[in-house]
Amino acid sequence: MKEILIFAGTTEGRKLSESLAVSGINHTLCVATEYGEIVLKENPFMTVHCGRMDEEQIREFIQNGKFEAVVDATHPYANIVTSNIKSAMEEMNIPYLRLKRELNASQKEENVTYFETNEACAMELEGIQGNILLTIGSKELKKYCVSEDVKNRLFVRVLPGMESLSLCMEQGIKGKQIIAMQGPFTTEMNEAMIRQYGISCLITKQSGTSGGYYEKLEAAKKTGISVFVIGHPGEEAGYSFHEVCNELEKICQQKIQKKNEMEITLAGIGMGNRESLTKEVCEKIEEADILLGAERMLKPYRARIEKKPFYLAKQILPYLQEIQKRYPMESLKVVILFSGDSGFYSGCQPLYHALQEEINAGQLQAGIRIMPGISSVAFLAACIGESYQDAAICSMHGKELYNLARRIKTERKTFMIMSGVKDVNKLGDALIKAGMTQCEIITGYQLSYAEHQIRKRTPKECLELKEEGLYTCFVKNPNAIHKNLTHGISDGEFIRDKVPMTKEEVREVSICKLKLYQGAVVFDIGSGTGSIAMEMAGLSPDIQVYAIEQKKEAVSLIQQNKEKFQFENVTVVEAKAPEGFQDLPGVTHAFIGGSGGNLKEILQALYEMNPNMRVVINAISMETICEIKEILTMYPIENEEMVQIQVSRAKEVGKYHLMQAENPVWICAFNFREE
Repeated sequence: MKEILIFAGTTEGRKLSESLAVSGINHTLCVATEYGEIVLKENPFMTVHCGRMDEEQIREFIQNGKFEAVVDATHPYANIVTSNIKSAMEEMNIPYLRLKRELNASQKEENVTYFETNEACAMELEGIQGNILLTIGSKELKKYCVSEDVKNRLFVRVLPGMESLSLCMEQGIKGKQIIAMQGPFTTEMNEAMIRQYGISCLITKQSGTSGGYYEKLEAAKKTGISVFVIGHPGEEAGYSFHEVCNELEKICQQKIQKKNEMEITLAGIGMGNRESLTKEVCEKIEEADILLGAERMLKPYRARIEKKPFYLAKQILPYLQEIQKRYPMESLKVVILFSGDSGFYSGCQPLYHALQEEINAGQLQAGIRIMPGISSVAFLAACIGESYQDAAICSMHGKELYNLARRIKTERKTFMIMSGVKDVNKLGDALIKAGMTQCEIITGYQLSYAEHQIRKRTPKECLELKEEGLYTCFVKNPNAIHKNLTHGISDGEFIRDKVPMTKEEVREVSICKLKLYQGAVVFDIGSGTGSIAMEMAGLSPDIQVYAIEQKKEAVSLIQQNKEKFQFENVTVVEAKAPEGFQDLPGVTHAFIGGSGGNLKEILQALYEMNPNMRVVINAISMETICEIKEILTMYPIENEEMVQIQVSRAKEVGKYHLMQAENPVWICAFNFREE
């Protein structure tokens, strides 16, 4: 059976072997040392040849085999070996593929000095002070031991094999100067070694991404030490890992599975304490090559390659693309950490969809998995012996939460996720202002951490709380009232003075025609007393209402009604429409109760802001209706409705009740349609 011959000496060679094994292709792997054999993963498709060979031995080995191709995956600095392989294969009708090591040209190299030879580098070391970390292996060690002074300051990092250790001993390197470890090493590991041994200069070869070259540079940069680089190879001739795989596919006429797909895990880490992690998440973190997340989450953990304080898609996506280019032959394990549960008030879902889009577009080769964690709500509920399936749950973490008191007013139990102590203060203030001082609040502080604390507090104590940290709160309201399933505030409840107000029945029909939804942003134009604005705000605290009014006395009334009904999701804008629109967010719905003679300009401004929005206009005169119909011919609209409503109210006259008619009102509703 024919097979592939690989001369390995690098990570690339081992990765190629793994790809061939996964693809069921027989191959022979030649390694120079016994240690090179030890680090290989056993597989039924691989035969290992251990030992150094000269040109003649290589020629004989190839001739005696039945190889379809020879891949040279030796170290970029192993020039003699590469030369021997090429010479041995002269006049052989077998394809030769040089697997080049990927170099990252974009990497910034600061405080780096290049030397053509080891001898030149060794001489330069005589003129510098401090300890030296030698990371070029043991073969060239002799050249750095000529000077007794330099030798005594050397710390030599070599492979943990007998050959490497013997060479160190032969040169008189003491045991305390030998660091026998298998690389490549992370930036953090390099940095730790530099600090541990008081290193002032690091010596390396430009071994590329898989050789840990850039991790050494980064560690040197962080510790402020010099780096001496032997040789300065440019772009090496040969094939990339992917190109070698493609060539072998043609030769073998078989698909090769390239082991470079990222394994991305989006993991919920509970409250943050290591003990509260699920076993599965814990294992993923321990196996991670790359760790991403907020800085406080990353602090307790290590990663094989690096960890970065990235948690936004705009940070993570370009970083992962760059990482995949930097390690083209590796199947990297990337873990992105999220506080709490990944499916509960988490940034996990938006990132998941963003990553999926990149994968579908071919920008990332990756698979994604989501792992849940224990939410702070579940943890607190367990601590205090409460259920949460029958409780209201809301989050103030990283966002504005409106109408706190109104949310709690109709709920017997409420769990609240806080950003910090200021949110606890806000909760206490809202309950006090609403007269809900009978509420009992349980604060969970730094849940699962050493400072973990659970305390009962009054709203006043919450208002006065000073201790910063992570909080989750439970609010018990013994006087919870029933929540009305229908909206409607009676006319008599509004503070109105002499300002015109849309009457109760007309309000209900007008608001129904708006077809509002969760998260809607509504302009109430010509708001008057704010009756429409208040009714809309009361439908959901997640609706944002902007009450736009030009008359000062009306603006004052709107503000008073806002405070009376405690609608924090109403913003009062004193301006003549459409002039007040400029600084407002994207609008989804608009109610026009009064236009001040600017109806044409208002509609034009609304259309420019959102050509897909819903609009309702109330009119009391036929002239206004004619104007509306004329203006609407200028725009593409759909779902148009025109309703006239007239309400009569019973009025007591002596012992009789007579119906007294209100002015009829036209309600015009439509959707703008983008052309």
